[in-house]
Amino acid sequence: MFNWDNKNVIKSLLLIGLFGFSQAGLTKDTGYYGYGKSATQEEIAAWDIDVRPDGKGLPVGSGSVSYGEELYEAKCALCHGAFGEGEGRWPKLAGGFDTLTDAKPEKTVGSYWPYASTLWDYIHRAMPFTAPQSLSVDETYALTAYVLYLNDIIDDEDFVLSKDNFTEIEMPNKDGFFVDPRPDVKNPACMENCKDPATIKVTSAIKGITPLQHIAKEEGANDKASSDSEDQQPKSADQVAVDNELKVGSAIYSQSCSICHGSGIAGAPKFGDKMAWAPRIKQGVEQLNKHAIEGYSGKTGIMPAKGGNPSLTDAEVSAAILYMIENSQ
Repeated sequence: MFNWDNKNVIKSLLLIGLFGFSQAGLTKDTGYYGYGKSATQEEIAAWDIDVRPDGKGLPVGSGSVSYGEELYEAKCALCHGAFGEGEGRWPKLAGGFDTLTDAKPEKTVGSYWPYASTLWDYIHRAMPFTAPQSLSVDETYALTAYVLYLNDIIDDEDFVLSKDNFTEIEMPNKDGFFVDPRPDVKNPACMENCKDPATIKVTSAIKGITPLQHIAKEEGANDKASSDSEDQQPKSADQVAVDNELKVGSAIYSQSCSICHGSGIAGAPKFGDKMAWAPRIKQGVEQLNKHAIEGYSGKTGIMPAKGGNPSLTDAEVSAAILYMIENSQ
């Protein structure tokens, strides 16, 4: 015979058993791993910002050619030129008509791009380079209208581009693209007797396009290291850590920093320019890291947070700063 306490124990065990059974059932549901949640419509909308050629995805808004000209001069001309002609190696946005059959065609918005939606999408998602996705919807419409105006696709200075009339825009090269009828193919993965990646060497490259400086430096460093290996003293743990950080910094610099610091665009101190870096180095590494990670606007230019690449970690940004300092003093 059970007393009251024993009955409570039995009840508790039954409840635990039922709860455990229900949980076991949940874990068997396809795709359920016990964590995460379904995205809300608002969360999906925040990521779903692409625009299709048929206009699907365009938000409600509008912008005039005249307003776009003001924005362009303030945010775009530095890289793309006053009239879309491009500065240095930054891409041209206008011109190049009737050059697609030339040996060196000029592929601009007006000469090459088949859809105006590509222009709107790219400006809204990635421009300006120093502060991507900082433009409002109306500003994006205005800049799109002005770039189309630079290419004579829109010929009215008072034209206002909006969601309602966007699909009426016809690009000069709209018929220059076609659907590739060839089937998708995949190379089989090598599973045995595969070529050693270390034996693969770059023997040729497209001049002026494929960067090979880092390969030459690495090979030179490896040759020197092998010839001097017998004379070298073992490195301390601190020196090894610094060397590793510099290697990371070099890679991050090439990936995310060289586009501005290599040419001095937007007031960025050029890589290796001792005079430009001296007053900045004087502020201290901690301050430089803070400006690079959080972003900074000074008298001579701006520094977007993490160089405009939010995927970088704070440690990677700091490594890039160390690499630039080491090569600029």
